[in-house]
Amino acid sequence: MGISHYLKEIGRGKDGARPLTQAQAADLLGQVLDGTVSDLEIGGFCIAMRVKGETPEEMAGFLDALYPRLNLLPTSDTATVVLPSYNGARKLPVLTPLLALLLAREGLSVLVHGTPTESKRVFSSDVLAALGVPALTAIKKVASGEVAFAPTELISPALKRLLDVRRMLGLRNPAHSLVKLINPALGKSLVVSSYTHPEYAVSMAATFERVKANALLLRGTEGEGVADPRRSPQMQGFIRGQRVLMDEGVKGTLPSVPDLPKEIDAASTATYIQSVLSGDSPLPPSISQQVAHIVQLARQL
Repeated sequence: MGISHYLKEIGRGKDGARPLTQAQAADLLGQVLDGTVSDLEIGGFCIAMRVKGETPEEMAGFLDALYPRLNLLPTSDTATVVLPSYNGARKLPVLTPLLALLLAREGLSVLVHGTPTESKRVFSSDVLAALGVPALTAIKKVASGEVAFAPTELISPALKRLLDVRRMLGLRNPAHSLVKLINPALGKSLVVSSYTHPEYAVSMAATFERVKANALLLRGTEGEGVADPRRSPQMQGFIRGQRVLMDEGVKGTLPSVPDLPKEIDAASTATYIQSVLSGDSPLPPSISQQVAHIVQLARQL
């Protein structure tokens, strides 16, 4: 069938492009994920969407295409928290593993998923491995109080291939937004998602509402879904798509900022996380607040 007729709609530039319906978006991405279109068409799709931007209706359609093609992980009877982790550490240590371990300590199942998307960053998978949490190599049940890390290629090899297009084109594509929205866990679960720019806060919230998701949305740390230790970010919750303001947040940097490791390598970050978990180093207040909000939302599932 091909996707050229869709490219004609979305590839007319920022002002001339027309949005796709949810059904059209699902058909388009389904063909891309199934590998039935050419590399040239995939490149055209990625560049066109990068210029045009994704609408909530299109993102909902992309999710419709992706879910039947995901390898879902069974979970325990308790709520599962899903932590996408794709940005890694650039200037600050990646503390998504700290958030994961704190939530597991609360008795929740925690599923972290991700893959390196840059060559020069430190990723959650590196830190988790240093903390004794290796990447899964097969689909397995995530138990209560457990942290599991699933590489993207385990959940969806096709989604991993689409993410890797960035290495060739140098541009993000809808897959980089999708990975922050998907929920690859079976059973009652909650996605913790983050944005880097204010416009994404609007579109991601609208998508969560449209697909009736359970989620927590905040501006995280360098694109990661963990609260920035230097700030008190606004946090929005979603229960079956119904939005609730969990934390109004405070603009700007906090007057008192916790000491963080100066090095962002996996070993230094893991040592810091162990120090926080043991009580030898203080837990950043913003992360403590985030844990409390997640636990509160999980009880409503």
